[in-house]
Amino acid sequence: MADSFAGTGALVRLALRRDRLLLTLWILGFAGMAGFSAAATVGLYPDEGSRVQAAEIVNATGALVALYGPVYDPTSVGALSLFKLTAFGAAITAVLFVFVVIRHTRAEEEAGRLELLGAGRLGRLAALSAALIVAFGASLVLGVASAGSLIAAGLPVAGSFAFGLGWAFTGIAFASLAGVTAQVTTGARAGRSLALIAVAVAYALRAVGDVASGGGNWLSWLSPIGWMQQVRAYAGDRWWVLLLPTAMAAVCVPVAMVLRSRRDLGAGLLTDRAGPSQGKLSSVSGLAWRLQRTVLISWAVGFAAFGFLLGSISDSVTGFLDSPQAAEYLQKLGGTDALADAFLAAELAIMGVLVAAYGIEAASRLHGEEEDGHAEVLLATSVSRGRWAASHLVIALMGVAGVLFVGGLAVGLGAWVATGDAGQVGALAVAALSKVPAAWVLTGLLFLLFGWLPRAVPVIWGVFAVAVVVGEFGPLWDAPQWVMNLSPFVHSPGLPAPNASLVGLVPLTLTAVVLLGLGFVGWRRRDLTTP
Repeated sequence: MADSFAGTGALVRLALRRDRLLLTLWILGFAGMAGFSAAATVGLYPDEGSRVQAAEIVNATGALVALYGPVYDPTSVGALSLFKLTAFGAAITAVLFVFVVIRHTRAEEEAGRLELLGAGRLGRLAALSAALIVAFGASLVLGVASAGSLIAAGLPVAGSFAFGLGWAFTGIAFASLAGVTAQVTTGARAGRSLALIAVAVAYALRAVGDVASGGGNWLSWLSPIGWMQQVRAYAGDRWWVLLLPTAMAAVCVPVAMVLRSRRDLGAGLLTDRAGPSQGKLSSVSGLAWRLQRTVLISWAVGFAAFGFLLGSISDSVTGFLDSPQAAEYLQKLGGTDALADAFLAAELAIMGVLVAAYGIEAASRLHGEEEDGHAEVLLATSVSRGRWAASHLVIALMGVAGVLFVGGLAVGLGAWVATGDAGQVGALAVAALSKVPAAWVLTGLLFLLFGWLPRAVPVIWGVFAVAVVVGEFGPLWDAPQWVMNLSPFVHSPGLPAPNASLVGLVPLTLTAVVLLGLGFVGWRRRDLTTP
């Protein structure tokens, strides 16, 4: 049995060396984001009366509760300061460690590097063990660093550690789940997609549960992201809730180990079907579709379920809040005067952010195909560089629009079931499409990097994270407008609100076109990278 783990230490050191910059920046970013949010809110609401009033507004606003969760203790400056970061930050933490685990397991296996290392004295379980050790350790460091940042901002020590460890154990839970999905699928993209869909479902379950009951009903308790909220940092500090993500990891890790020990290198529980006896692919576009269709369909199905679930709770949103204090606070949080429209717009905004991740993932197939040497084989034929790149870009760009359209229809259908208003179905599908240009900008930026600096392609995920954080928390932090304007998500219209401005669609679309054009110029000029 010990031989199965041979070489784990060496792989841990290798993973830390490869991710030293990535993990350091993420940990510092999370800690800084938490501390800055706390310091900003302390200054904004210095006395208990103002905090209670703000917390009551949040708890009475279904849109805010669905997006971020309730404030469990209206008198607590910590609970108010971090209510936007509790579930949202836990979801980002989950995504981060999903990527870390898949990167050092299935992605290495898919690239053939594990097979090369396995020719030496490397145990069957070494790569998975090393990935989990790195993810678990980084999660705990992130939690402790965030707690330290919150303490430095003046928040209580116990609550700060409860909050930080809530993030940490959420990361551990989803890292463990990613270890399982890495064994189930035969490709890194499919493994990531399964794990990311699980994160989205967990967030949706938490949203439905929180709207149905201010303290969270049984649906919230089914969600690992809901567990983070139920720790109730600064509002009772329920440490025992951390046993739930620990139990999830205790189940997922052995399952992942068993699956890895019983499968062959390159295989998965969901095996690829045998192809036809005679080939039917006659173009690079057909090949690109064959390579990308499973992931695209998975995203569409996930968005359909996610959208219908969120749309079905639209009837639970409370009525308008007409007090000046409510309007002022909602404006600080990015809300609108029409609460029902704000709720639906917020749901579509979440989808717009998520689908941008799909666009990046789909377009990054270009980089993967080049690294694996497949592009060189195709380009040795009569296939031009432009045709090959366009075959994947078209799927990425049209896939973004298609997935968002499906999600918007699902939100409309859910709202129709909940409210009986069938007119929302088409309107929400069109409103969802208004989020497409922002996602296209990030897809175009990835292609720009691919065309000119292919080794820098992974940087796009850092850009994506910064764009999300700036767009989400810039107003709360009173960030300069020019800083917030750097995020493409800020320029997406807040449809279906009747007063939403559509002027941002044109510059976003033009920016995406320019980035794609520059990417094509670079791609035509540079040499292929060697696999």
